[in-house]
Amino acid sequence: MRYVLTGMSALLAGALLSGQPACAADPGWYAGVNGGQSEATIDNDRISDELRGDGLSIRSIHDDDRDAGFKLFGGYQFNRYFAVEGGYFDLGKFGFKADTLPPGTLSGDTRLRGLNLDAVGTVPLIYDLSAFARIGVNVTQASDSFSGGGAVDVTNPSPSRRATNFKVGAGLEYPLTRAIGLRFEVERYRVDDGIGNKGDIDLVSFGLLYRFGSSGSAPERVAEIPAPTPPPAPEIAPAAPSPVAIVPSSPKTSVLSADALFDFDGANVKPAGQASLDRFAASLKGTSYSLITISGYTDRLGPAGYNQRLSARRADAVKAYLEKSAGIPPERMVARGMDGSNPVTSADQCQGTRPTKSLIDCLQPDRRVQIEVSVTQ
Repeated sequence: MRYVLTGMSALLAGALLSGQPACAADPGWYAGVNGGQSEATIDNDRISDELRGDGLSIRSIHDDDRDAGFKLFGGYQFNRYFAVEGGYFDLGKFGFKADTLPPGTLSGDTRLRGLNLDAVGTVPLIYDLSAFARIGVNVTQASDSFSGGGAVDVTNPSPSRRATNFKVGAGLEYPLTRAIGLRFEVERYRVDDGIGNKGDIDLVSFGLLYRFGSSGSAPERVAEIPAPTPPPAPEIAPAAPSPVAIVPSSPKTSVLSADALFDFDGANVKPAGQASLDRFAASLKGTSYSLITISGYTDRLGPAGYNQRLSARRADAVKAYLEKSAGIPPERMVARGMDGSNPVTSADQCQGTRPTKSLIDCLQPDRRVQIEVSVTQ
C-alpha cells in the first residue's frame, strides 16, 4: 500500500470585535493536546498492479481513508517569535478491502503513531490572533495487517516498520486567558508503511495549550491612596462683587487593587471588592462633584489586546456597581480600559518577562482600578 496526500483544506473564521494588535507569548514552558481528523489516499492502482502480478483482477475496492487523530505536545517558548516543540501523535488506522477474480478478497490496514520534534515560528497578527508555522522530524511506527481469502494468498500478514521522515504544518493561535490558548492547525506527516512504501498523512485539528507560570494570582490587597493635597493658592485682594460660580478643583483620587476587587482574569466584583466600593461611595457623601472617571489597569504581562479588554470590562463593572449600589447617575461616570499603560512599578523594580509567581507578586500594584472624582467648590 502507498498513502498519498489528495488535499484537504479548512477555514477558521471568527468575529473578534475589539482589542489592539496581538502580543505573542512570553518565554516559558507550555503543554497541550490537539484532536481532529486525519486523512490519507490509498493507492488503488498499486494494489491492482500487485494483484495482476499474481494473476488476479479487481472487481471492486473499498477504501477506509479517514480516521480520528490526536497529539500530545509540550514545548518551550524562547521568545515571542520562536519555540521548540515535541510530542506524541496517533494518526489513526487506514485500510482497504478488494474483491478479486478469480473469486477472492484482500484486506489490509495500517496503524500510524510516533514521536515528533519541531521548530515553531510565530507571527503576531491582530486582535491577539497569531499565526505559526512548523517544520520538524517524526519517527513513525507503522503496524500493518493483511488478510486474504479465496484465490488471494497473503504470505506476510503482519509487517511493521519504524522510520524517520519530515513533517510540516501551519496554524492559528488565540489566547482565551493569559494561561490558556486555543489552536487550529493543519499538519502533514511523511510516513513509511510496513512494506516499504512512502506517503503523506494530513491531520487537521483543534486543541488547547496551557502556559505554565501564567495563572497564579497575587495576594489580595486594597490600597486606597488619596491624591496629594495641592498647595494653598496665594491670597488675592478682594475685587468687585461678581456672580457666584462653581469652579472645579483638583480631582480626588482613590486607587483600588484589582486583585482584591476581582478574581484572577475575572471582571465580576467579588464581596471583598464590593465592601471597598461601598466605602468609596460613602466618602462621596456631602461632596459636590461633576464627573467620576474610572480607569482599569492590568500589569504588563500577557497579550496587549487581551489586557485592554480585561481592563475595560473591570472599569465597566465598577461603574455598574456604583450605579446600582450607590445610586450614582451613569451620565456622571466615565469608564475606560488602560491595559498595562502607566505602570506604578518600574522595570528595575520588577525585572523579567517570564510570568513567574515572584514577578506576578511584584507587579501587583500595576493591577488596579483608579477612580478620579472631579470635585467642585
